[in-house]
Amino acid sequence: MNAMQRIRSLALPLSALMAALVLAGCASAPPTVAEHAGVAVPARFSAGKDAAAPGWTTAAPAEAQPRGTWWLAFADPELSALVERAGQANTDVQAAAARLAEARALLRSADAQRQPQIGAAGGAVRQAGANTANGLQPATLVTAGLNFSYEADLFGRLSRASEAAREDANAREALLQSTRLMVQADVAQTYLQLRSLQAERQLVEQSLAAYRETLKLIERRYRAGDAAELDVARMQTEVSATEAETLALERQQAALTHALAVLVGDVATNFTLASSAAEATLPVIPQGVPATVLARRPDVAAAQASVLAAQARVGVAQAAWFPAITLTGNGGYASPELGDLFKWSARSWGIGALLSLPVFDGGQRAAQEEGARARLEAAVAAQRGQVLAALREVEDQLSALRLLAGQAQVLGQAVQSSERATHLSDVRYRNGLVSQLELLDARRNELRNRRQALQVRTAQYTATVALIRALGGGWDAAAKAG
Repeated sequence: MNAMQRIRSLALPLSALMAALVLAGCASAPPTVAEHAGVAVPARFSAGKDAAAPGWTTAAPAEAQPRGTWWLAFADPELSALVERAGQANTDVQAAAARLAEARALLRSADAQRQPQIGAAGGAVRQAGANTANGLQPATLVTAGLNFSYEADLFGRLSRASEAAREDANAREALLQSTRLMVQADVAQTYLQLRSLQAERQLVEQSLAAYRETLKLIERRYRAGDAAELDVARMQTEVSATEAETLALERQQAALTHALAVLVGDVATNFTLASSAAEATLPVIPQGVPATVLARRPDVAAAQASVLAAQARVGVAQAAWFPAITLTGNGGYASPELGDLFKWSARSWGIGALLSLPVFDGGQRAAQEEGARARLEAAVAAQRGQVLAALREVEDQLSALRLLAGQAQVLGQAVQSSERATHLSDVRYRNGLVSQLELLDARRNELRNRRQALQVRTAQYTATVALIRALGGGWDAAAKAG
C-alpha cells in the first residue's frame, strides 16, 4: 500500500472524528434546577400568630453542619445511653449504612469507567488450513500480551454518569443521617412517654391506696352502724375502677418498653427499664434560632441530591446521540511454537480507534432522553414537596409548644385548686359535714387534673423532640456552626 492509499484509508475515520468534535461543541448541558424547587422559603418562622421577634433568617443548604448531641439537653443519662446505643445497634440505621456503602461502590465503578482499561491475555489456537512450509497443514498459534482500551469522553457521557452516581451517594449519605435522626427522635419520644406512663401509674396507685384506706374507714363505720351499705358499694366501685386503670397503664407501659427494645436493637423479652424518680428537663427553645437549622434537614438534602442526579442522567441521555470513540491498543508476542513465544522476533503490536454511532434505533435514544427528563421533573416535584413538608412540620411543632405551654400553666393552677378541695372535703367528710359523694367527686377531679397535667407535660416533651427532628438537629450545634 503506497502513501496515497494510506491517506485515503484514514480519510473516513478522521472525517468522522472531526464531525464528532464539531457536534461536541454544540452539545449543551441540561438546565440547572433551582435550589429549593421554586419554594419561597420565609425569612422566619411564625411561631404563632403573635410572634414578631426577629432572629430567623434564610440560609443556603447546610446539610454538612453537625446535628449535635441534642438529647443531652434533656439532662437524662439513661436517655443519652439509649440514644447512643440505638445509633449503633438499630437495624434501620444499619440498613441505611449498607445502602450508603453500596452507593459509594457504584460511584467507584462509574469513576473507573473513565480510566484506561488494561488487561493481560494469553491463549493458544489450533487451526487448520495454515500455510506452512509443508503446505496447508494444521498449526498452533500461541499468544501472550497486554490489551489497552480507553473511551475518549468527548461529549461528557461518562463524566455525567459519574456525577449522577456521586449525587446518588450524597443522597444515600443524607438518608443515613435522616434515618439516624429519626431513630434518635423515636427513642427519645418513646422513652419520655414511657417515663410519663410510669409517673402516671404511680399517681393512680397513690389514688388507689387512698381509696382503699377510705373503703376500710367506710366499712368500719358500716359495721358500727354509722354508714349505709350504699356508701360501701360506691367506694368499692371506685376502688375496682381505679385498679382497672392501673392495669391499663401497665399494659401501655409494657408495649412502650417492647417498642423501645426494638429501637435500641435488643430483644423485647430481655429488655427492662427500671422506674426513676428523676424527671427529664424540658429544654427551652431560644428565640433567636436561625433558619440555617432547617437547611440541615437530611431528607431535604437527599431530595436535592436526587434532583442533581436526575439532572446528570438527562445529560447522559443527551450524550447518547453523539458517537462513542474508543482508543485501543495491544502488544505482546505471537508464535506457532511455545519455545519461541518470547523471542524478540515474535513480538506483535497494534493500535486502533473505534467510532460507534447508531444510525437507526427505532426511537430508543429519544425515549431514554424523554424518560430521563420525566424522572427529573418527578425529582423536582418530590424536592418541592419535601421542602413544603419541612416548613409545615416546623410550624406545627412551634404552634404546639406555644399552646401546650399555656395549657400546662392553666392545668398547674387547676391541680393546686383540686388538691386543696380534696383536703377540705376529706376533713369535712371525717367530721360528718359532707356526704361521701362530695369527697369522691373531689378526689376524682384531683386525679383527673393531675393526670392531664402529666399528659400535657408528655406532649411538651414529644413536641420538643419533634421540633428538633423537624429542624434537622439541635439548635446549639447550629449556633456553634454559625
